[in-house]
Amino acid sequence: MFDLNAFIDQNVTNRAGSMFAADLQAHEDALRAQIGGKKVCVIGGAGSIGSSFIRALLPYGPAALVVVDTNENGLTELTRDLRSEGMSLPEDYLTYPMDYASPVFERMFLARGGFDIVANFSAHKHVRSEKDIYSVEALLSNNVLHARRLLDLLSKQPPQHFFCVSTDKAANPVNIMGASKRVMEDLIFAYSDRFPVSTARFANVAFSNGSLLDGALKRLSKLQPLVAPTDVERYFVSPEESGQICLMACILGGNREIFFPKLSESQMKGFDEITEALLRAQGYEVCRCPDDASAVRAAQELRAQLAAGKAPEHPAYPVHFFTSDTSGEKAFEEFYTESETLDRDRFASLGVITGKPQPPVDQLQRLITELEVLFAGNQTTKEDIIGLLSDYLPNFAHIETGKSLDMKM
Repeated sequence: MFDLNAFIDQNVTNRAGSMFAADLQAHEDALRAQIGGKKVCVIGGAGSIGSSFIRALLPYGPAALVVVDTNENGLTELTRDLRSEGMSLPEDYLTYPMDYASPVFERMFLARGGFDIVANFSAHKHVRSEKDIYSVEALLSNNVLHARRLLDLLSKQPPQHFFCVSTDKAANPVNIMGASKRVMEDLIFAYSDRFPVSTARFANVAFSNGSLLDGALKRLSKLQPLVAPTDVERYFVSPEESGQICLMACILGGNREIFFPKLSESQMKGFDEITEALLRAQGYEVCRCPDDASAVRAAQELRAQLAAGKAPEHPAYPVHFFTSDTSGEKAFEEFYTESETLDRDRFASLGVITGKPQPPVDQLQRLITELEVLFAGNQTTKEDIIGLLSDYLPNFAHIETGKSLDMKM
């Protein structure tokens, strides 16, 4: 049987086990003291990172765990997964399929008297979410406008720890998703005089929901062709590691601190390299196709061969390897900018961006008001939003090619 976790260790992260194991062990007492017996709310907990955060959290014995997500089926599968894995769930464990910016969430939150720990993983995370003014409004509403509503609610019942996940793409952003997360960082820091806030920037979570690699597994299960860029290398963490870095940033982070993994450029991996390794692990050879159409035809031929029992022992699987040409694709990844202050000594495998000032609230409020006004207009364009974000973020250098990933397989 194909062991995905073993494949990730051997072919993606190239490390056995978690890179954060030593840090978790060194700070076990602090984590247990801050989590044990506490009430926890995880927003977006049915997603890849949110569910990994829950798995990292549960061994420390929270007294209550409420998980909120708009994905009702995802919440059902999360519960089945946790119980089937033998995870120790608190007696006060509930999942709610609801929008965290909705009135019903507010009523639930206030009725429970708030939470000691709140972690928000609800976010538009894909560069492909940027297409036109409508997709941009949905992205910024979730990542910024709704986050402000949550922060206002938390101010009524302040938590001891608040964490909101960021992204490496927030450092010198070149796409609206990255810019939205950079604004989100300022937004949560603006509330840091009301309760402690922290965040984390990290790169790709290997085989996370909706990712190119997760898509490859789904294509393989349907005998559909694969695609992979030949010119894109990225940092990767495992699903387990993604939850652990968020847990440590949430619980061990100081106010207005940003955590990031200590990874070197030599640890970056290309999607084409991983795709080829995945096919070999599944018993296939690689059939390189010049375009999407020829890859689709080759997949149809492969399915016919397999159905007729005429395929060779190691069939050639069609892949379209391409050069990236879509909007917002950054040529390289970075976790911090030159102007940010770093603490590299506190943890073995984590760096911390420290000394972040509390941003001017009036400037941030002006940006949010201008966003709401633009979204209310009938003539607003994507370019208008880019211009507004560029005025607020001087290091926002948007890359526009006029092409979206929705135009590709």
